[in-house]
Amino acid sequence: MSKLWQARFFTTVNQLRDLPDTTVPEIAFAGRSNAGKSTAINILCNQKGLAFASKTPGRTQHINYFSIGGAHVAQHRKDPTIVEEIECLLVDLPGYGYAEVSGSAKLHWQRLLGDYVQRREQLAALILIMDSRRPFTDLDIQMLEWFAPTGKPIHCILTKVDKLNRNESVNVLRQAKARLDSYVDEDGEGFPFTVQLFSALKRVGIDEANDKILELAGVTDDDAAAAQIAAQVEQIDAIDGADDDNEVKDAK
Repeated sequence: MSKLWQARFFTTVNQLRDLPDTTVPEIAFAGRSNAGKSTAINILCNQKGLAFASKTPGRTQHINYFSIGGAHVAQHRKDPTIVEEIECLLVDLPGYGYAEVSGSAKLHWQRLLGDYVQRREQLAALILIMDSRRPFTDLDIQMLEWFAPTGKPIHCILTKVDKLNRNESVNVLRQAKARLDSYVDEDGEGFPFTVQLFSALKRVGIDEANDKILELAGVTDDDAAAAQIAAQVEQIDAIDGADDDNEVKDAK
């Protein structure tokens, strides 16, 4: 079972001043409305209703936090010590769809997301969700350029690849990699950008995304930890077996 399956609602905020006073790594999910961000979060966390998608693009203007490890819903409010057991926080940022929102809502979105991705010290990495049929919209590029100067990793997830044939999928992945490789810092060094294909419907790329998110958060998955322990036990058994063989030879 993936550690992401432990995800539970932690808190929701609408202003930067209300961001939780925690120190654990945060992995933020950003993406244009209808790119499949909520669906990706839900399938990665194996929960249908964890992240909600607004029927009106751009209408949801809150930042939602989900905890991995530690508190169940609202328990951290009753017992602050439980917060210390949390390993990381998943952060669902508002979808940036502008068609149906007012100018004041757009400005609020820009301030909220821009300040969060540029200044939040706890933010360890950004997961940028893009529709594989329409990647790198102007707003996607704006998000990339907001976050790139921090030097922190961005992992791009190209959703809905079930809508593409094999050749189209290969091409969109190649083009996305080339696009990301074109970003360099003042010294000409590339940024820590990665990209993958994803389909919730066909369950493509789920394991890859799961492993990448936990890696970025510095969290060891239960299955991976168990496999590592098993491998270590095998090594110890092999050493013990070799020692036993040597003792038998010495006795002879």
